[in-house]
Amino acid sequence: MINKERITTHFNVIRTVSVIPGIPGINRLAFTDPDWQARAFLIARLESLGMKVREDSFGNVIARLEGKNPNAPAIMVGSHTDSVPMGGHYDGLSGIVAAIEALQSIQEDGIELDCPIEIVLFMCEESSRFGVATLGSQAMRGELTPEFLKERTDKDGNTLYDVLKSRGLSPDLVGSDPYTSPLKAFFELHIEQGSVLEEAGCPLGIVTGISAPTRYKVSIHGTANHSGATPMPLRRDGLCAAAEIILDVEATAKATNHPAVVATVGVIDAVPGVMNVIPGEVTLGIDIRSISAEAKKQVVDHILDNIQRVAQKRDIVIDTYEMSKQTPLPIAPEMLTFMEKVAVDNGYPYMLLPSGAGHDAMNWGDYTKVGMVFIPCKNGISHNPAEHIDLDDIVLGARYLESLLKAASSDSFQW
Repeated sequence: MINKERITTHFNVIRTVSVIPGIPGINRLAFTDPDWQARAFLIARLESLGMKVREDSFGNVIARLEGKNPNAPAIMVGSHTDSVPMGGHYDGLSGIVAAIEALQSIQEDGIELDCPIEIVLFMCEESSRFGVATLGSQAMRGELTPEFLKERTDKDGNTLYDVLKSRGLSPDLVGSDPYTSPLKAFFELHIEQGSVLEEAGCPLGIVTGISAPTRYKVSIHGTANHSGATPMPLRRDGLCAAAEIILDVEATAKATNHPAVVATVGVIDAVPGVMNVIPGEVTLGIDIRSISAEAKKQVVDHILDNIQRVAQKRDIVIDTYEMSKQTPLPIAPEMLTFMEKVAVDNGYPYMLLPSGAGHDAMNWGDYTKVGMVFIPCKNGISHNPAEHIDLDDIVLGARYLESLLKAASSDSFQW
């Protein structure tokens, strides 16, 4: 049986290392002391289940429990350990806690699964520290390089390369030691980070597709000058150029509905940032997402074209740098059929819905069959200290995850 008290204990222990006095919410940023302390606790829990634990060059934790047939492809399940600054307690962590609890419940029932099970703790899923999301799973897939790690810095100027070194990891090997073991499936449980399930009064969501971001850094090279002595026709105002770009980003995304695209300008840095000086250098951070790669590309192309139009019209040099470009993942029809059958056979209420947020799961779609489960979060709030879940929902989610593992691990089940 899924043990609610045990789940609660796991959350409480990790909360104690994730709160910084004087700072609201959860502050478990990637590779910081809180993240590393939570990771150590979770490793101890995995080892207590008899799992063999290893880490890769990026710090991802892979815990393996052999099945009756150790040569069979494994089933991977897991999520991420890190949080955003001043974030919520259940984002990422819910998937790890549910996976540990599901496997412990299987063991307590005296069941040995046919195939191996691997529980993975992905490092640095959030883009908050280094500007790029799902880095841990990308590293496992061999999609990062040491050069890339040296280019990514946090707000304090620390490179991701140096941060990995400081944790005793091996950044020079990143990209050369990808995950290569055969997998039968990958499952990730996550809070919805939206309000669809709550509004529908449904405790479980089966995800039909995962959107993925394309992100740009836009550097606008205007001319800073005196706000009173510079006539309007002679100005090269970087912030006014930025305003045109920002409004076009919003309008372009709004005009794309089928399938939908969302676009956000989440960073505006204007220099010198004083009242009596025309802004010169302005930096924007643009995030564009969709579950459709084609629709996202159309919006990206329009935004980039408009940036050049603004540059020409205002006689301002504007540079664009692609920070990341990830591919959306439509969930395979056979996985959706399987997940629905398991839900129906066990009497679990569910609904189908897409994921507007990106997740580590999307980086495994070309490697194995991927399934993703959502549980509701209160008022759809996430990345916020007010993020909250009903523990009964994660109990049900863990029970569903347990049922998925049992059904998918059987030697008699094939895709």
